[in-house]
Amino acid sequence: MFRSGPRAPHLAHSPAVHPAAAPLPGAGRRSRAARLAAGAALMLLLAACGREPAAPPAPRPVVAMPARADERLPAWTLPGEVQARYSTPLSFRVGGKIVERLARLGDTVQAGQIVARLDPADAAKNAASAQAQLSAARHQLEYATRQLNRDRAQARENLIPATQLEQTRNAYASALAQRDQAAQQAALAADQLGYTTLRADHAGVITAEQADTGQNVSAGQPVYTLAWSGAVDALCDVPENILAHLAPGQRATVTLAPLPDRSFNATLREIAPAADPQSRTYRVKLTLENPDPALRLGMTANISFENTAGSAQPTFTLPATALFHQGDAPAVWVVKPGDDTLELRPVRVLRYDARTVTLSQGLKDGERVVWQGVHAVSAGEKVRPVPPLHPEDFAS
Repeated sequence: MFRSGPRAPHLAHSPAVHPAAAPLPGAGRRSRAARLAAGAALMLLLAACGREPAAPPAPRPVVAMPARADERLPAWTLPGEVQARYSTPLSFRVGGKIVERLARLGDTVQAGQIVARLDPADAAKNAASAQAQLSAARHQLEYATRQLNRDRAQARENLIPATQLEQTRNAYASALAQRDQAAQQAALAADQLGYTTLRADHAGVITAEQADTGQNVSAGQPVYTLAWSGAVDALCDVPENILAHLAPGQRATVTLAPLPDRSFNATLREIAPAADPQSRTYRVKLTLENPDPALRLGMTANISFENTAGSAQPTFTLPATALFHQGDAPAVWVVKPGDDTLELRPVRVLRYDARTVTLSQGLKDGERVVWQGVHAVSAGEKVRPVPPLHPEDFAS
């Protein structure tokens, strides 16, 4: 008989487990996470191998045109106005009260024409007084002349002493001098009376009025300004950078806004020796050849001088929008041939105009220059040059 009880495990079917071979706590979770990460990396690698590489960005379109050398330098064109060559103030040579004005602003007058009068009362009285003194001096001279003739005759007969003849001669000389003095005073008084009438010295146009009827004026105070007829000038103010290329005798062309279909030849006559203290420009005067009666004083004009600066080297005229900068120096964007990438090229500006710039250094004929969008591109950028939609918008 055997005692019943718990059966002992069968050692042959239960392999012994070494304590060192037992898994550490949490080791299963870490190995599982590693397997998941490796699987995800493998999937991404497989996906990447199956995807095509990204295409490079398309070249940026830019407005660019080939630079062409100027056949001739653009003319220096400056604003000006038409003025009479000679313009003088008209004034009385004596003071007084204006009682009459016979000319008005814009009137055409002839040489010697009366344009104004002063009150002549005082001048007339002075003239009358001087004339009376002249008359008295003449009578005194006549008396002295007769007395001298009598004394000479008596002296030849030894009827009077020599001292009396000498006194008579002295009296005659004094009377003669008084007569001459009175004649000069009378002539001066007559002139003073004539000066109360103002006459135009030359034919011309009244361009200004500085005094009115009833006003008291002093000698030399302007009453009118008279622009002489005949020679007509064109005046303009020249900046410093152009002044060095101008000289008296140089030819120019003058056009006027009121006469758009006509142009006038002119010759540079005078250059101011000093600059205007406010504008720092130099006043230049040109004489118009064969002025036309259609020219009116004060008309605005455009004066074009032949540009001789840099004539020995090619120049390029570009739109002002093409100008960029490299530091403080001017520059333009040039599209390199072959790879169509951009290069920032320093240039020298010969002239600035309202809508264009003229370059004298930095470009070669045929090189493509970016005209627009110069602030939106960068060096080395690949671009696609396109022409402007309206090239006439860039014309000067």
